[in-house]
Amino acid sequence: MRSARLLGEGRSFYHVVSRVVDRRRVFEGRDKEIFRKILRNQEAFSGVRVVTYCLMSNHFHLLLEVPPMKEGGLSDDELLKRLSGLYSEAFVAEVASELTEARKRVAAGAATEEVVVERIHSRFTYRMHDLSQFMKGLLIRFTDY
Repeated sequence: MRSARLLGEGRSFYHVVSRVVDRRRVFEGRDKEIFRKILRNQEAFSGVRVVTYCLMSNHFHLLLEVPPMKEGGLSDDELLKRLSGLYSEAFVAEVASELTEARKRVAAGAATEEVVVERIHSRFTYRMHDLSQFMKGLLIRFTDY
């Protein structure tokens, strides 16, 4: 991974290369399509933008933009939309239900419940807008495939 170049308001770009062990050819035919799908799903979840990529038979190059998390974090709707990039509808619905219940308690005056909402968000947002978490997720998911 090459060091970031800062351009303007916190915009960081990285050139990342990842090679396969023993230079084995693993990216062939359908594998490339699966990798692209995993890459785009990881992008949708994380907020890390794939500017361009080059997928070879035994390694890949990515040019990634890692913007900072927006001020004030994500709304519940934004979080749920991002979760749908990686998780099943049932899982996203479960998180939505948790958020709804916590928000109801906050509206009822239980101020400490705002902490519960923050904890729900932080279970996922710590992996967003983070280059190492993006790569970890991408490589683990492709390896699992």
